[in-house]
Amino acid sequence: MLGIPRYFGLRGNALNLAISWIAGLDFLLFGYDQGVTGGLLDLESFIKYFPDINDKAEGISDAESKARSTYQGITVAAYNLGCFLGAVFTIFVGNPLGRRKTIFYGSIIMTIGALLQCTSYDLPQFVVGRIVTGWGNGMNTSTVPTWQSETAQAHARGRLVMIEGMLITAGIMISYWINYGMAWIGDNEVSWRFPLAFQIVFALIIFSAILNLPESPRWLLMQGREEDALQVLEALNDKHREDPFIKNEFESVKLTVLEMSKGSYASLFKMSEYREFHRVVLAYVNQMFQQISGINLITYYAPLLFQDIGLGHNNYPKLLAACNGTEYFLASLVPIFIIERIGRRKLMLFGAAGMSLSMVALAVSLQQLQKSQAEGKGNTAGPAQAVFLFVFNTFFAIGWLGMTWLYPAEIVPLRIRAPTNALSTSGNWIFNFMVVMITPVAFANIQWRTYVIFAVINAAIFPVVYFFYPETRYRSLEEMDDIFKKSSNVFDVVSISLNEPHRYDKDGQLKPEYIDGVMQRKSVHDEQKVEHSEGSS
Repeated sequence: MLGIPRYFGLRGNALNLAISWIAGLDFLLFGYDQGVTGGLLDLESFIKYFPDINDKAEGISDAESKARSTYQGITVAAYNLGCFLGAVFTIFVGNPLGRRKTIFYGSIIMTIGALLQCTSYDLPQFVVGRIVTGWGNGMNTSTVPTWQSETAQAHARGRLVMIEGMLITAGIMISYWINYGMAWIGDNEVSWRFPLAFQIVFALIIFSAILNLPESPRWLLMQGREEDALQVLEALNDKHREDPFIKNEFESVKLTVLEMSKGSYASLFKMSEYREFHRVVLAYVNQMFQQISGINLITYYAPLLFQDIGLGHNNYPKLLAACNGTEYFLASLVPIFIIERIGRRKLMLFGAAGMSLSMVALAVSLQQLQKSQAEGKGNTAGPAQAVFLFVFNTFFAIGWLGMTWLYPAEIVPLRIRAPTNALSTSGNWIFNFMVVMITPVAFANIQWRTYVIFAVINAAIFPVVYFFYPETRYRSLEEMDDIFKKSSNVFDVVSISLNEPHRYDKDGQLKPEYIDGVMQRKSVHDEQKVEHSEGSS
């Protein structure tokens, strides 16, 4: 590749970190896109070109204000609609293109969309640009977790994908601070065109580097490219192909790929011994839960929320939003260090409980604030509102931020992993679209009760996770197939996942008692190949 060494000359841990860095950069770009627009909505230089979404304009009626809040929701949520369309598109092109090429084309599409946005002079072009940007991001977010999980070792997979989640918040934080800095330069159009254009830098790095990094060895085996898959495994583990670990890993993956290579899109809705539809539903609902928790009513509209609680002067809303984003980023560091020790289920349960209680506090404090303002008593509950916006983000960052990019990739069988992750990601984006779309309308019509709705939803998430979501900690992708094969209904898979012995230790080493089993399955497979060859002859 233009004289550049294969995989940039990296092997082992360094190569795994490079994959994580590019995968994380895509999620940083995803976070940046989420956070950047909310800080532009109140800029005079922005409103000048897009007055139809300014619901705070002086001299307009309540009806006009509510109509403009709807237009605002449509404009901001157009990005999420594009992400949904891109995710659905990936269901059909993800496996034929492969993991790397899908991310490559997705990054190019995002660049085109960013150019359309930052050069807009009217609302239709701006909305189209957001849809195009979202389309590319939908392709990437449907593919990156799959690529990451299929190239990572079982003991490190959770931590690496949590780093991706952390980088979402890093992108949000960067966008908030850029918006805050741009707010001080007055009516110059660069205050909103530069933040929108800056995302192109991230996309350029991604599509410039992605094709010189390893393809998923599992996808390569699905395409019959055994030599390429073996070379990737050697590079990822920095071991020679004759090493017992590489032999066991290669044969384990190969046997699973060969056994399950007959899958089709229709398999997403079947219930064979691998319980495909059961696992697809778990993946889809997991992604849906992340969005209906209400996180993006804060992420997309944080500056406006701080403005509406009486903190609107001297660019304080943007400063508080930037601080909120920074605290969000710091909280997202926590699961990187505890995800493999504590496990997926406990973090999801912790997050759901904390988010529900935070939403209750937000509802109560906003009700008191609106009551005090109506009675002319001033801003008595505003500080409490600000605090619990921070608290909610903390629980979400620890429990759910990276989880829904990790868990669906771990829970589904290989033959439908790519289309399932695309489908589940489409669920993430369509519910993301719904939340971002209704937020301005809900606050305009039912005010503090908006938070009550999300408090109830988060409370309902807790028992669903407890009873239906199995633990995937320290499990290889192939182990999850065996766990679901032993399951007979939707209720017993949790207990099986908690009680089934692990094949790998916490350092990712295959336990001695399983080495013979892997080699025995290889021997049986070789005998079957010989018998098939003789029968054909």
